[in-house]
Amino acid sequence: MRAEELLAARFKCVKCGGSGAKIRKLAMTGAGVFDRMMDWQRNRYYFVSCSHCGYTEVYDATVLDGKGDSLRDIIDLIFGG
Repeated sequence: MRAEELLAARFKCVKCGGSGAKIRKLAMTGAGVFDRMMDWQRNRYYFVSCSHCGYTEVYDATVLDGKGDSLRDIIDLIFGG
């Protein structure tokens, strides 16, 4: 399963207890002048928003995407397994 699918399947809002989530993957340039000049969007994040109340959590996509088989373990650690 991909990171987006796992995040959506395991999401439980800490604010309202809702289980529905919208996932967006965003890329941003770095803080360095060279990154901004070249418009390199090396920083990638997952924004996970509760479908009920809008509360949003942010996760580093490079960490989640780079873990391969241990991705499920990371998601379990975040949301409890």
